[in-house]
Amino acid sequence: MESRTQSSVVSDELAKSNIAGHSQPIPEQDENDMTTLDRSRILNNIERCDDPVKLRQFMKNAQERDAVDVYDAAFQRLISIQPSSQPGTIAYDVWRTIYAFEELLKEERGKTVRLSRTRQKIQRDGEVKTVMDLALKTEPSDGFHMLKDRGILELSFEALVVARSKHFPTNVVDAARSRLHSHGLDIQRACDYWSRTT
Repeated sequence: MESRTQSSVVSDELAKSNIAGHSQPIPEQDENDMTTLDRSRILNNIERCDDPVKLRQFMKNAQERDAVDVYDAAFQRLISIQPSSQPGTIAYDVWRTIYAFEELLKEERGKTVRLSRTRQKIQRDGEVKTVMDLALKTEPSDGFHMLKDRGILELSFEALVVARSKHFPTNVVDAARSRLHSHGLDIQRACDYWSRTT
């Protein structure tokens, strides 16, 4: 009996996990169709993609097939290509976090949502002061809770403060660290995340 390729095995697994009620056949040549490409090729396509529409399609297809690694890769790529600030700067990292919040809200509500108050505050006070003020608030922001519910608190402003502690006053770093600790985030995990995205 002829042996099966890794690609065909992955394709079968992803096809089996497709959501019920998907009656339309997926075109075999569609670059976003995970039933025709192995995961490594899909992830390579995502890594090179600069088109938010295509990245959101990767995310949608991945959700339908419960392909968490593909979804995460497309999501991270999407929020990394959107900021206009220079990568490696605090401003860039802040905007990655904002775009992550907005993308999650868009998924949940089915429409484009902007963090208007946060954006306005950044316009007035700048990225660093905005992050400091939110980290020092008595209660966590709605965005913090949203990221916690999704298991990605490392994308919170508090995690950014801890990971980029040299850019913030000690009292802000201590407040951010305390909040993260009280909500169960391993501080090293937050630091590791931001060190990979520098």
